[in-house]
Amino acid sequence: MASSASPIRVRTHEILTHVGERVILQGWLHNLRRLGGVNFIILRDGWGTVQAVTEDEADLAPLLQEGLGVETVIRLTGTVVATPQAPGGVELHQPELAVITPVQEAPPLALNKRRLRAALPTLLDHAVIANRHPSRRAVFRLAAGLMAGFRAALADRGFTEIQTPKIVASATESGANVFTIDYFGRPAYLAQSPQFYKQIMVGVFERVYEVGPVFRAEPHDTARHINEYVSLDAEFGFIQDHFSVMALLREVLAHMLAHLAEAYAPELALLQLSLPPVPATIPHIHFADAQELIFQRHGVDVRGEPDLSPQDERWLGAWAQAEHGSDFLFVTGYPMAKRPFYTHPDPNRPGYSNSFDLLFRGVELVTGGQRLHRYPDYLAALEGAGLSPEPFATYLEAFRYGMPPHGGFAIGLERLLMQLLDAPNLRLTTLFPRDMTRLAP
Repeated sequence: MASSASPIRVRTHEILTHVGERVILQGWLHNLRRLGGVNFIILRDGWGTVQAVTEDEADLAPLLQEGLGVETVIRLTGTVVATPQAPGGVELHQPELAVITPVQEAPPLALNKRRLRAALPTLLDHAVIANRHPSRRAVFRLAAGLMAGFRAALADRGFTEIQTPKIVASATESGANVFTIDYFGRPAYLAQSPQFYKQIMVGVFERVYEVGPVFRAEPHDTARHINEYVSLDAEFGFIQDHFSVMALLREVLAHMLAHLAEAYAPELALLQLSLPPVPATIPHIHFADAQELIFQRHGVDVRGEPDLSPQDERWLGAWAQAEHGSDFLFVTGYPMAKRPFYTHPDPNRPGYSNSFDLLFRGVELVTGGQRLHRYPDYLAALEGAGLSPEPFATYLEAFRYGMPPHGGFAIGLERLLMQLLDAPNLRLTTLFPRDMTRLAP
């Protein structure tokens, strides 16, 4: 036990274990309330808030003499007292306050209110300040938890984490939606995904994963699209088919959500978030059957369309919930025409693929599947797509010298958070969004 003469440095989330002790906390002045001779100093650090109580105006002198306001960085020394009516059940008595960084100007947003009531453009324009709000901070701490859970799940299963280049010589998805950059006088591209490299690294480690940014130059101005996002990628060898990939994905998602439940209870409580159960077996439906289902149930003939629309996905999500009690649904067997050239075709259904999307609450969350693994098949696939093998020479080299049957998936981190929180816009779950109009902050 530390004596009152020797205060110890603690953080707000640790303070409950220090009742009766003299402690030091450092953080921001979240609020100062002066009520009928009783003054409440609210300090916020990177984990939470704590209040100090004093009836002595002299204790406020470091703030009042200079006219300092909220967001002033302070150091508080006080005795931790159990007080049932206080937020968190404890408060500081006999406080000593010192100013570390003075702030006199009011912040552009009211951070000491329970909710941020600014419009989305204002939140994004002032994200460097808005993200200090406890509710915003909780969102991004959950993002960190999801990444940690993803890493832990795959590390436990023998996967090796890799980091692949984000400047590449060819478009991964063989499409036009890439950001071109000048690379010392020749064209290069920002990576649409780590797909080529994670497949190559299956030949090295057999099981690999990556957490990193990807870039899509798609001119979407929707609530569910941005142009840079965090992709949680995994790739592994010696699979049976795409159902092997789906089984692993289910295990990883269950681990990620269990990690949030175990380690992020304060954030979940603050955001009033209940985590969905991941079924022991996630229901699945073939793409063609999904289109037939939509026609039979909603009278909209989407049969023959090469992809599902957002409305199609919502209908299928509602069906999965009604029929299977599941927020998750695999749609398998997408047409080869809508899948990249490296996708393995379904040997039993020409024109369809051994691939899938995972819908979460009626929104596409994950894309994955089985990849081609034989060199001649790649040459044929590139020829069929009207692509020259030359730009893909280094990628194809891995397949010339033996690759096992393999597959993988990619989870969009921000979209997973958006769906978990039922947020109306992906930008609310993106730390500093990049879209068609926004390059700052």
